[in-house]
Amino acid sequence: MGQGRVAQANGATPGNGWPPRVVMRRAGGLRTLEAALIRSGLGPVAGVDEAGRGPCAGPLVVAACLLAPKVYDKLAGLDDSKKLTESVREELYPVITRLALAWKVVVIPAWEIDSIGIHVANIEGMRRAVAGLGQTPGYVLTDGFRVPGIPVPSLPVIGGDAAAACIAAASILAKVTRDRIMVELDERFPGYGFAAHKGYNTPEHTAALERLGPSSEHRRSWRNVREAAGLRPVASAEYAEAALADGVLAGEVLAGAVLVDGAEPDSRVATDAAHAR
Repeated sequence: MGQGRVAQANGATPGNGWPPRVVMRRAGGLRTLEAALIRSGLGPVAGVDEAGRGPCAGPLVVAACLLAPKVYDKLAGLDDSKKLTESVREELYPVITRLALAWKVVVIPAWEIDSIGIHVANIEGMRRAVAGLGQTPGYVLTDGFRVPGIPVPSLPVIGGDAAAACIAAASILAKVTRDRIMVELDERFPGYGFAAHKGYNTPEHTAALERLGPSSEHRRSWRNVREAAGLRPVASAEYAEAALADGVLAGEVLAGAVLVDGAEPDSRVATDAAHAR
């Protein structure tokens, strides 16, 4: 059933791409939104999230996870990966991969981020992750970003990794995968401290970048990396134009996104994408 037909059949405006108005009954854990979609005949529901938008080094990792409607006790600890300790994330990772109906992790390297930009890389990674699930979901929930090009109905949920179990599961898959990659990169590129800061702009990382210069895993489109490499800074007019375009993208996302638990609108689209120019 096409996206417009789904909306029409459930009383929503044809072709608007948003789910119908449904009664939200509180479900166990982070299952309220997913349970409402499943009751409306829109399941199974897949969640998509990423790790690594902000760092100036290392890949962007995007994961999609399709959880079974059944609530497993072993997944009761699902939450936003940033709220969990590393050990808890590592414990949950094999449980998620074992119990999920389908899951897919996509790794986008630094050179590709430099080539297409962080926001486009994020959107493209989400498309690839959903396409690689191996089982077509009835609905897709993404964390904060509207993702055009997904062949099934989808909905951006701001703060979704703390509100929907499938997004939380995807966030853990993405975070654990990326952290493991950064530990491996620490062995390949000693001195930067990748295993500790995972490529984020900590004082220690900044000092190492100034001392050693950028590695092949640093993103040349990040301002601090360009400066460390002695590359030409982006012209102010070009930067302003990029920031304006990113602001439009952010507004486009926020216009239709769902705010969860009173969360503030997510500003990561404009901030990170402009920073990455």
